Amino acid sequence: MMRYFFWGVLTALIFVLILLSAVYLHLKKKREKHKAVKGYLDLIPDLTETQRLQVQEIRRTFLPKMEGIRKNLYACRAELAERLFEEPADRSKIAAIAEQILRHQSELEKEVIEHILEEKELLSPAQKRKFYEIIVKEFSSGGLGVHDVNGRKPLPPQ
Repeated sequence: MMRYFFWGVLTALIFVLILLSAVYLHLKKKREKHKAVKGYLDLIPDLTETQRLQVQEIRRTFLPKMEGIRKNLYACRAELAERLFEEPADRSKIAAIAEQILRHQSELEKEVIEHILEEKELLSPAQKRKFYEIIVKEFSSGGLGVHDVNGRKPLPPQ
């Protein structure tokens, strides 16, 4: 009788371990998928292998350029914060830094627009419709979505 109880408990423990492992692997895969999103076209599931390679090539130059612009923005904003609390405040320096920030933001917008136009050319008509829906959704928040300064957060699955 005790032997049946022991085997029952052991079987239950093994079953629970298998179930927990399956849940863990599923959640891990889901997290990795979200981290893999680097741009809007990652949300279009039916890209061909050729399209994926072309997107990688486009990103090879685009992503470092974006990171450089973001770094410039962070640096300018940090400097602005310092200047705002200097005594006495130098309004001309503050205004100059604000102008630099605006130039970097404008550069960021122009690069994203050019990037979207470049990626759009790779797509079929059906993929372009999906791309349009993604862009409208991402831009509706007022920013540039994944390419915004704060856009490092992964996009939700579509």
